[in-house]
Amino acid sequence: MNKTKLTLLTLAGLLLSMNVAGAADVASGKTREQVRSELADAQRTGDLPAGSIFSGKMLHEAYPHRYSEVAAAPGKTREQVLAELEQARRAGDLPAGGLLSGKKLNEVYPHSYSQAAAAPGKTREQVRAELQEAERNGDMPASAITGKKLSESYPERYLKSSNPTSAQ
Repeated sequence: MNKTKLTLLTLAGLLLSMNVAGAADVASGKTREQVRSELADAQRTGDLPAGSIFSGKMLHEAYPHRYSEVAAAPGKTREQVLAELEQARRAGDLPAGGLLSGKKLNEVYPHSYSQAAAAPGKTREQVRAELQEAERNGDMPASAITGKKLSESYPERYLKSSNPTSAQ
């Protein structure tokens, strides 16, 4: 008796879902033949609910031996994966660590990644000049944890103005 009720409930759910899908298909302008073709494809590939609607599994997941495997998209080469990893390392797009963090390195330590990403193609002399200016103004990181700059941690050591001649 229970098996019969379960089967009837499953069929009723399938009919209800088909009616809802049918109503959506009418709104999208699909023809009857297109819908029948999609149903045949779903039956062939096992893309229909297995057993109870509430189980969440499809037929091809519940019975993989009954359905042929779908051809997988070609994967990336080792060189492509390594290149992507190196690019993510440079940009700080890797997990920062910690079980519940969920943040990337460039989010936790933005000062470590923002300038490298913002200034591609600078000469060595330009970078050295920027470094000297940052050291002079205290725009260097004081703490990796707090993210404060030296000028914020030790304001008495650095000029208030970014122009050193106006303070003299």
